[in-house]
Amino acid sequence: MDIPAFYPIIDTQVLAQAGLTAVEMARAIARAQVSLVQFRHKGVYTREVLAQAEEVGKIVRQSGARYIIDDRADIALMLAADGVHVGQDDLPPARVRALVGEGMIVGFSTHNEQQLRDGDKEPVDYLALGPIFGTPSKQNPDPVVGTAEMARLRTFTKKPLVAIGGITRANAREVLAAGANSLAVISDAVAPYLDARLAEWISLTGG
Repeated sequence: MDIPAFYPIIDTQVLAQAGLTAVEMARAIARAQVSLVQFRHKGVYTREVLAQAEEVGKIVRQSGARYIIDDRADIALMLAADGVHVGQDDLPPARVRALVGEGMIVGFSTHNEQQLRDGDKEPVDYLALGPIFGTPSKQNPDPVVGTAEMARLRTFTKKPLVAIGGITRANAREVLAAGANSLAVISDAVAPYLDARLAEWISLTGG
C-alpha cells in the first residue's frame, strides 16, 4: 500500500474539546489536499454521528483523499468508505477482511513486539504502532513504545508502519527517522487556524 507520511485522524472528542466540528476539520483537510484521512468516534454511533461521518466522507473523498473509518467495519461498509482501521479489541483482522472484501483498506493497531509479529501475518494493508509518546487522546493508553523500540520493531514487518500516539511537529522527524512510513496525528493537527496548522504538517512531512 502506498501510504502518505501525514495521516490525520478526525477525532470527534478531541475536536469537541477544541470547539471544532468534524465537518470543519474535514473541509480544512480537503483544502490541504491530504490523501488519507481517518474518522474516529469512540462513542455510540447515533444518527447525528452517522450523518457527520457521512458528510466528512463526502468532503474528503471529493478532494481525492481515501477515507478510513476507525473500529467499525459495518459503518465503513454502510458509508462505502475506502477502508477500516481496527484495534486489538475489535473484530480480528481476518474476520474484518472476510467482511469487507479485498478492495477495502484494512489497518490494524499494535502496541508491542508480539502484537506486531502477529499483525504481520494478518491480511491487513498497514500496521499501526503506538503510543510512541504519551498521548492525551486515548483513555487507558497502552505503555509508551518510544522511538528506539519502534526502530527495533520496524525490522519485524515489511508492511507499511504507521506511528501513532503523542506525535507533534516537534518530534515528527525523529519518528520518521526511526522507521515510520506514516504519522497518524490527532491533537497536534487541531488548532484555531486549521489551514495554517495543516500546511505546517504538509511542509514538514511532504504530505
